[in-house]
Amino acid sequence: MGTDDRNRGAGMRLAMRAMAVGWKLAVLAAIAVFVLYRVRYAPVSVDSQVAAVGPIASEVMGTGTLEARVSATISPKISGLITQVLADQGDRVKKGQVLATLYDGDLRQQVEMAKADLATAQAGVDRAAADIASAEATAVQASASYARNAQLFSQKLVSDDDFGKATQERDVAQAQLRRAQLAKVELERQVLKGDQTQRYYQELLGYTSISSPFDGLVIRRSTEPGDVIVPGSEILQIISTDEMWVSAWVDETAMVSLAVNQPARVVFRSEPDNAYDGSVARLAPSTDRETREFLVDVTVKELPKVWAVGQRAEVYIQTAKKDDALLVPQQAVAWRKGQPGLFVSNSGHAKWHTITLGLRGAESVEVTDGLTAGDLVVWPLDPKNGSLTEGRAVAPVSAK
Repeated sequence: MGTDDRNRGAGMRLAMRAMAVGWKLAVLAAIAVFVLYRVRYAPVSVDSQVAAVGPIASEVMGTGTLEARVSATISPKISGLITQVLADQGDRVKKGQVLATLYDGDLRQQVEMAKADLATAQAGVDRAAADIASAEATAVQASASYARNAQLFSQKLVSDDDFGKATQERDVAQAQLRRAQLAKVELERQVLKGDQTQRYYQELLGYTSISSPFDGLVIRRSTEPGDVIVPGSEILQIISTDEMWVSAWVDETAMVSLAVNQPARVVFRSEPDNAYDGSVARLAPSTDRETREFLVDVTVKELPKVWAVGQRAEVYIQTAKKDDALLVPQQAVAWRKGQPGLFVSNSGHAKWHTITLGLRGAESVEVTDGLTAGDLVVWPLDPKNGSLTEGRAVAPVSAK
């Protein structure tokens, strides 16, 4: 092979290497252009909604449990053996209805003994009254005899002995009358004591029958017949269903916007798709030092068909309302340097608007400045597949 052939072969190899490098560079350039297009110029799939005027209600949310405003622990006032429990969990009870009874045999015997002692004391009073009547008659007779003898003694018609005897009989008769009167007083005190003793045992006997203090619902039964129970121990737990509320914990930052009687809606976790009307009943004047929340009791006007004391619920308290607010979806609002804003589709391209927010609802927010009714608000359908920037082409999936 000559020198010329070798030169031509080397030239071809160099040309082929150059072509390979060129193709690689072309592919890399194409990829770069494609990536740049996708990142900066390809339309971003967006969700959209036309800004429109409509009603909005600003709400404060709290989480709590369903409770009864009035509840009572049914317990005895005396120690004793339970003989009957006449109500069970889930039973409706009436005010004054007997719910449980204690063994009363010993107390009934004590009442009968107290009655007998009282009758004896009363009979003693009657006898003392008769003794007083007899003593009064004797005293009258003795006083009359003394008066006669005193007159005769002054006329020297009776002896000293006779006058002395008359005086002694008068004094003895008066002493017996006084003794009979004192005996009656003592017996009357015994009657009073016997009456109080009888009342005491009758009251204790009444404590063996335990009644409901109000119309209500039994939510818990803690004892059974045969149990020995002491004062303060729980037999039943009852509640009044006249007023039920959710005691909800609300962040302290919302305190200034809340007031009694504000309307609210209650959503039980057992029925997340249903909301029940309610209103603020009271606000607790203290805040938890750890969570920085305070209690708000929200009355529920109607309960679900199935409910339980202590079940969880969310309350949404309406703090303000407008019928003609300019509304956009909450997810459309973004923040830049601490300022709220959103993107509007302008001839198919995203345009940033700095806005001023008003009321915040469950799904929408009010825009008070920076937006016009009829503007098409857009936001990324999937931020992972593309974010919005000023001038970026947008492709709305659907306009609501």
